[in-house]
Amino acid sequence: MKKPLIALLSGAALLVLQGCAQGDGTVSDKSRMPCGDRPNCVSSIDPREEYNVAPFELVSEDVSMPRLVDAVLTMPGARVGAQEPGYARIEFVSSIMRFVDDVEFRVDGENLIVRSESRVGYSDFGVNRKRAEALRTLLQEQGFIK
Repeated sequence: MKKPLIALLSGAALLVLQGCAQGDGTVSDKSRMPCGDRPNCVSSIDPREEYNVAPFELVSEDVSMPRLVDAVLTMPGARVGAQEPGYARIEFVSSIMRFVDDVEFRVDGENLIVRSESRVGYSDFGVNRKRAEALRTLLQEQGFIK
């Protein structure tokens, strides 16, 4: 009788943790903000070396955000969080624990601001930096950036 109870409680605890991993769902536009002090964020406009990724230089200021979003949605775990002219937020959901990372794109003159941050947790073990560089490769191949 104890084993089924332990299994039930373990399962309930996992569901609670999974729900917490996704945060409260309220996400504001942070594209123009530097990262905080936790090592779970990178940004093309954050001046600090540990949070900075190289600029994403657009081939044209007339980038089609819907086309850019369509390209990004080909990556695993990607879904649209928000989209408007010149701005998009794509949510990347991890396959096992369902953690959510928010990747924001904003057209800023000749540059595309890119900011990738884990929604919860202290460290991301380099996942957001790797994703930003994978996005750079994808956007170069698709002809959005130089």
